[in-house]
Amino acid sequence: MSEETDDDDAGPALPSGVKNYITPAGLQRLQDELLHLRRVERPKVVEVVSWAAGNGDRSENGDYIYGKKRLREIDRRMRFLMKRLEIAEVVDPAQQRNRDQVFFGATVTYLDPRNEERTIRIVGVDETRPDRGEVSWVSPIARALLKAREGDVVDVRTPAGPEPVEVLRIAYGEPG
Repeated sequence: MSEETDDDDAGPALPSGVKNYITPAGLQRLQDELLHLRRVERPKVVEVVSWAAGNGDRSENGDYIYGKKRLREIDRRMRFLMKRLEIAEVVDPAQQRNRDQVFFGATVTYLDPRNEERTIRIVGVDETRPDRGEVSWVSPIARALLKAREGDVVDVRTPAGPEPVEVLRIAYGEPG
């Protein structure tokens, strides 16, 4: 198997033909991650690799082998972040004027088909955190909700077929 040269596996794929929308907070997180990799992680690993290289036979030197692998991972992630930051288009949800419809950056509370309330925030592809309810604007739930208003019932495309959800609340602004 050849060594990976493709940077696409360093993060989520961006669908072709779409802009790389991102919130100000998401942009800051990516910039912080890049800075941390560049100033903290990479120098530490370079130090270990340099030390390990001085210990003789590299073919059986675990520190050297793992360090080189980790350096490739860090470099791949840094290239990915730099590419994504270059094409990032910042959209500040707090500036949204039309607050009665769902757009990028909205926090939406909806009723799912099991009559359970769920709240999600629609964010950029590179800033999703499902454990915090942050979903990509290209996800099926976000696509179904876009342009909906409070009280609207929209169908979410799922593997099991369309599922109706009812929009209960829409809010804008960076989370506190």
